[in-house]
Amino acid sequence: MPPAAQGGRERVDTIAGRVSGARPGQQIVIYAHSGPWWVQPWPDHPFIPIQSDSTWSTETHLGFEYAALLVDPGYHPSPTLDLQPIQGGSVALVKIVKGIGSLALLPTVPLHFSGYDWNIQTSQAVRGGLNNLYDADNVWSDAQGALHLRIMKKSGKWTCAHLILTRSLGYGTYRFVVRDTSHLETAAVMSMHTFDPSGGDQHYREMDIELGRWGDATSKYNAQYGIQPFYVPGNVAQFTAPSGTLTHTLLWEPGRASFKTVRGSSTQASAPVVYEHVFTSGVPSPGQELLEFMLYVVASDKYPAEKGSELVIEKFEYLP
Repeated sequence: MPPAAQGGRERVDTIAGRVSGARPGQQIVIYAHSGPWWVQPWPDHPFIPIQSDSTWSTETHLGFEYAALLVDPGYHPSPTLDLQPIQGGSVALVKIVKGIGSLALLPTVPLHFSGYDWNIQTSQAVRGGLNNLYDADNVWSDAQGALHLRIMKKSGKWTCAHLILTRSLGYGTYRFVVRDTSHLETAAVMSMHTFDPSGGDQHYREMDIELGRWGDATSKYNAQYGIQPFYVPGNVAQFTAPSGTLTHTLLWEPGRASFKTVRGSSTQASAPVVYEHVFTSGVPSPGQELLEFMLYVVASDKYPAEKGSELVIEKFEYLP
């Protein structure tokens, strides 16, 4: 059984069980309760096969409680349910259990940056194949108002930076002025993205601007735009970001997410364009998404983190 905890795209665990007397063709469907009930692990991968020894196992995002459904062929699970699933029709059996332990609110530290209130995360989460430890000492603003994010080793472990805006902004223009990132270690990744932990039906409303080589020093790309799910062809656009200060922009409109990166900190139309890309398929609509900044370490056998990294965001700007 997984723990009882607030759900989210990066918070996962394993749930497993055994079925007695299942008929040929029947499968398992899992729902996790965090706000609504969310089908697991993803809406497009909801069915878990029953093994020859009658056991089943799957990854699941976290929730307060979990429902295991034994379903007949032809069952079509909804991505979300407002009420707990019940037996009947194509659902042969339902077992609902509470997660282990009790929910604890994730501790945060407040920060004011670029005219907005943010919360510095001080917990941990799996991202990039590693369990990243987030430390409030790795996030601060300087006397000029610039935001600093840092990866630093403490007590033999790498600690990272994670900052979340306190309110949802929705459609509009998101603009980030970021100083030179060419010095980032190969295993370090900077992510500026929207995220809605209650938005599983729209892949958590995640849209990303990510800077780094994802642990591969041989990659010719060190930046990318993306919308979720990342594994769908066409949902990631990679490019090479040059050294020096860059301004990254996301224009979020109904059915359209337009990304652009230009040189310098200018917002003028004449600013030299580094790369731009427009997504028109799978673009989420607004919900309870919040803007997040993450500087974290990814798993890399060939190029592991060695000396830490620091990144500076000079300014964030939002225009409705």
